[in-house]
Amino acid sequence: MRHQKAGRKFGRDTNARKALFRGLAKNLIEREQIKTTLPKAKSLRSVVEKLVTRAKTDSVANRRLVAAELGGTNADAVKKLFTVLGPRYAKCPGGYTRVLKAGFRYGDAAPMAIIEFIDRDENAKKSADKKTESAKTEKVEKETKVVKTPATKVAKEKAPAAKSTGGAKTVAVKRRATGK
Repeated sequence: MRHQKAGRKFGRDTNARKALFRGLAKNLIEREQIKTTLPKAKSLRSVVEKLVTRAKTDSVANRRLVAAELGGTNADAVKKLFTVLGPRYAKCPGGYTRVLKAGFRYGDAAPMAIIEFIDRDENAKKSADKKTESAKTEKVEKETKVVKTPATKVAKEKAPAAKSTGGAKTVAVKRRATGK
């Protein structure tokens, strides 16, 4: 029997569930509105509201507790909690988020929902998206610069060797294609 066993497990063990809610909470704090499944949104609500309640009083101890809850690499989310969201909801006794039903997902008909902060900033989602896009483009540019120079040198050095083993490669490909 499942008496006195409250809470959803989402088919995950404890660590995976904590990681799931860390990621969802971080995204909700940065964008102030996210779309996810209805059960995840309902469970995320309690996690985020506890963080916002702690962020109402700005102290070193509270910052460390919130940072530990969100994971160590989320300095931007912690900063936004204490500088923007905490003061915004300082007079509000609770109920900082709302969950809106958003139909069903096409692939598996899972009920979808939008979870957002009440009185949210409309531009928060756009600025968070711009930050992630700029970070992605910088990462791609760095990778292409690093990868291009060694690859060209390796290709030039291996060019004669590739011609001599060209016949062996085609045989291996034919074997893989036929399954023998």
